[in-house]
Amino acid sequence: MTAKIDNIDRRILDELQKDASLSQRALGEQVGLSQNALWRRLKRLEESGVLQGSHMHIDAKQLGLDLTVFVMVRTRNHSMEWADAFRKHVALIPQVVEMHRIGGDWDYMLKIVTTGMSGYDAVYQRLTTGFELDTVTGYFAMETMLEGRPIDVFDGIAR
Repeated sequence: MTAKIDNIDRRILDELQKDASLSQRALGEQVGLSQNALWRRLKRLEESGVLQGSHMHIDAKQLGLDLTVFVMVRTRNHSMEWADAFRKHVALIPQVVEMHRIGGDWDYMLKIVTTGMSGYDAVYQRLTTGFELDTVTGYFAMETMLEGRPIDVFDGIAR
């Protein structure tokens, strides 16, 4: 079920994606609301689950995390119990920053950010220990060309 939001809510979400550090006063001015009216909308968006947390973008390379690997996983086991156990296993590996169950030739796609090939090998060993996986393959990113792009909160809706 999707939350019921209007164009003012969409403007709020659009501005927050651009700069989540805006004060409520500044954000209210940008979308044409008083600070109190904005606060009520933010509270409703949080309670409905549309707004979830606040994050800063960290440059991984500045921390020595210079390798991004997209790992594709295929398994023969597709039960809900197995999938839940695998998700919990993967969640314990901090270098896995995203995990998706996907359709097509592969079952799961993981995004791993780590320190070079030796770092990836350690993650690979940890990933494959204790789980029977049919195929695991990694695609190494040579250059990140677009990342962290805001979603289009107006997709298909007139602004």
